[in-house]
Amino acid sequence: SHNCHVLILVCYSLGFGVDPALRINVFDELKLGESYAGVFQVQGFHNESRAFLFQGKTRKLVKEDVAEVMLQKLRDKTEFTVLATLKQERLNSGVLLSIHYAEHRYLELESSGQRNEIRLHYRTRDQRQHTEGFPYSLADDRWHKLSVAVSVSHVVLHVDCNRIYERVIENPSMDIPSDTTIWLGQRNQAHGYFKGIMQDVQLVVMPQGYISQCPDLNLTCPTCNDFHGLVQKIMELQDVLAKTSSKLSRAEEKMQGLDGCYCERSCSMNGERYREDEGWTDGCRNCSCYNGTVQCETISCPPPQCPPDSAPAYVPGTCCKECQPVCLFRGRVYVEGDLKSVRDSSGNCLLFECQEHSMQRVENAPCPELTCPESDHITLTDRCCKVCRGHHFCVEGHSPSCVENSECVNLEAGSCCSCKDGYRALRDDSAYCGDIDECAEGKHYCRENTMCVNTPGSFMCICHTGYIRIDDYSCTGEPPTHTHTDTHTHTHTHQSNTYICMGTHTHTHCRPDFYKGQEREREKERERVSVGLTRHICSGSVIKKIISLMLGDLAPSHWKQMAWSLVTASICSVPLVSDGALCTELLYYYNDFITNRDFITKSCCEANRKD
Repeated sequence: SHNCHVLILVCYSLGFGVDPALRINVFDELKLGESYAGVFQVQGFHNESRAFLFQGKTRKLVKEDVAEVMLQKLRDKTEFTVLATLKQERLNSGVLLSIHYAEHRYLELESSGQRNEIRLHYRTRDQRQHTEGFPYSLADDRWHKLSVAVSVSHVVLHVDCNRIYERVIENPSMDIPSDTTIWLGQRNQAHGYFKGIMQDVQLVVMPQGYISQCPDLNLTCPTCNDFHGLVQKIMELQDVLAKTSSKLSRAEEKMQGLDGCYCERSCSMNGERYREDEGWTDGCRNCSCYNGTVQCETISCPPPQCPPDSAPAYVPGTCCKECQPVCLFRGRVYVEGDLKSVRDSSGNCLLFECQEHSMQRVENAPCPELTCPESDHITLTDRCCKVCRGHHFCVEGHSPSCVENSECVNLEAGSCCSCKDGYRALRDDSAYCGDIDECAEGKHYCRENTMCVNTPGSFMCICHTGYIRIDDYSCTGEPPTHTHTDTHTHTHTHQSNTYICMGTHTHTHCRPDFYKGQEREREKERERVSVGLTRHICSGSVIKKIISLMLGDLAPSHWKQMAWSLVTASICSVPLVSDGALCTELLYYYNDFITNRDFITKSCCEANRKD
């Protein structure tokens, strides 16, 4: 018994007694809780350490002056463990901890509630960016203990003291340069915001750091009270069973009264559920729940009536401009928070910031050494330090927050927001963008026998019932199928359509001949397409002119090529009664451009008369 108690002391010392020189408590290093917006101290998973609630999208949890102290313990190490106890909001995708220099992520741990995945981003020894993904959902609004242990080329993931994954990976590089920043609960000032509660966020410079979080995983140290612990667990389970039975009994009583309940419809948006007739604001849109469907309208921002000493400006987290204090400096007006660099008579650069109606002197940080030629140096108006041409302002975080369906675009002396494809700006800085309904606005390419369906940022063409797809934008009727005895290829007409049939001695498949006539000669000296008939039809140049008119000059070239194929197919397969009938049939393939009937008919038939 004495020897067993000695073993217990040894094992618990191995489990808990981590050398302080090997442990980095991120909360303590960042002095979390002193003056960070969007971070509040709350009740945690346990009371042995502090826990913090992370909210909003305007916080900035980084301290450059303490980052170097933390990185000294981690630099050039091949074995380390990231520990955290967390409770993440449902469907939230956010970064727990990020160590990066410019666009290079040396170590970043991310939890994606949208993809139900834990991601480890790091930089390999050959200076490549690599991401290791572990399918697992942490964003379920429940407490979890998370541990990611790296040992040279080995990574082990524990969740709630259970080993979930163990893999061999490319060797991470911890050759972390100076001026590297450490971010907590976000990737940078504009992206990767974690929403929820975090506790005990630590970096342990040892391969099995998870033992300090889950001492029972140290299976090499058996204890004498294992049996007593098992008995205690059984008693706890009996207590849980009794409480669960009581709750089940109360639930059954409530279920008996459900027959008299009224079940109203609800709506779901961005992971949130809303009741019928409830309204809310989503970016630059006012939304409401009506009959189980989300209906949103773009917010109309009236011009703010600002006093003489203020001006309208965008504020992070709001859609419309608000009145902000202004400063008058050297004949120009600056808004609260604007920076301006000037040079004194000696050529020294001075940096000023607009604060409470006056430009206040700001201390200059040392400028980094530039590695580009002097001819590529760019002078900026909001800082004293020059940058190289092609500088990545978006990663730096100086650009406006590109929030909804918008992405940051680098310029020569700064950055701006630009709407993603399929979206349009909801305000003049393109920070918020709304989906374009191509179907309602007639900006789609869905052709005959299809129905346009709007999707976020795009559209899709659905075939009508009984039709089969030709390509992404066109459908046709089901072609006939015949059985033959010989291998052959032939052409025949079915219900005024031309088909090409190919097959073997047992089966033949027929498809519409949409490309018949495409192989015909198109030399400039041949100004018309011939189908073996004596009558004249529209010349190739006129057809191309019609296609250009119907699709517009900005249409992609592959659209014009497809239109050419369809027009050629129609000319080659439709019986030619007269030139006028040909033009009418041509218009049939493009009935959404019926307003151009007179122009096309006149152009087509005039070309025939000239020919």
